[in-house]
Amino acid sequence: MYKGKSIGVVVTAYEEESFVGSVIETIPAFADRIYVVDDASPDASWDVIQRVASRINDASEPEKAIADGGDGRRVVPIRHEENRGPGGAVKTGYERAAADGIDVIAVMDGDGQMDPEILDRIVDPVAIGEADYAKGNRLLDPEDRNGMSTFRFVGNAALTGLSKFASGYWGIGDPQNGYTAISRETIEELDLDAITDRYGFLNHLLTHLNVHGCRVADVPMSAVYGDEESSIRYLPFVRFVSLLLLRSFIWRLKTRYVVQEFHPAVVFYAGGATGLAGGVAGLAGAVRRAAGDGDGFTAVLTSFVAVLIGIVSLGIAIWLDAEENEPLEVTRDDERTDRPPRRAAQSIE
Repeated sequence: MYKGKSIGVVVTAYEEESFVGSVIETIPAFADRIYVVDDASPDASWDVIQRVASRINDASEPEKAIADGGDGRRVVPIRHEENRGPGGAVKTGYERAAADGIDVIAVMDGDGQMDPEILDRIVDPVAIGEADYAKGNRLLDPEDRNGMSTFRFVGNAALTGLSKFASGYWGIGDPQNGYTAISRETIEELDLDAITDRYGFLNHLLTHLNVHGCRVADVPMSAVYGDEESSIRYLPFVRFVSLLLLRSFIWRLKTRYVVQEFHPAVVFYAGGATGLAGGVAGLAGAVRRAAGDGDGFTAVLTSFVAVLIGIVSLGIAIWLDAEENEPLEVTRDDERTDRPPRRAAQSIE
């Protein structure tokens, strides 16, 4: 229990036999239930999960475990018969924890990159009712980014910008951070089937949270990287997530600013997109005419004005959108007198 709320932790694992055991064993004692979801790993991850779960469950005091239908296990191993993707693994844990009546459900990857010592900071905004969803953010402080490579930082910063458009949470950063916590009520309100199972789940989830009017908190944390290897293929990932964010952006505007209630931001977004597209196309045509000894000056001027109007319109749209969604963003001003040590997860045999 944490501040009167039952706490569940979903640990997702795919080919994490070297790290997942350590992750399970180092989860703080205030976590009442741990759901370890093996997403059909081809390695020995499932064997490690079962072995560690059995050891912890045998040592647990029954009176300290939350019972669900007589099942008093603290660690609940779950295995997918077929690989569903990282989002699918999280959703499986969400559904099981919500069915068990857990109040706050956190998520930790099985690769050891998420420090268990700050789990209380992740769940706190949700446990005290300050937010419906909380997530870590490694981009708020330069010191927190010391463990992040330039390549990762640039990619994360780019996705952060795109996710702001898609989700409407203009003050929330580091959308790829999977160290999160969510309330049971929020899980029950969301249509999980409508959210992708693949990489991009976290970005897509934020958009759905926004459409449901959920409050989101950013929690400062340090980047932690060890010997784990990412299974992400970056080019397909960027392509898929970019298209996903574009569709999410259009869906959010239609749902929130047209269907639920009209909001002028949608008009300015449409005007900005039209102006920019028309202006850029006009400039390209004018350049071609000028290169062929044609008189392209008037066309260039007209196109430049269209681009300028598009930029101004887009700026107004972003301002209106950010202002509308500001009440849904929770700022955490916790003083961090010390920082968690940056360490790689240790293997558990």
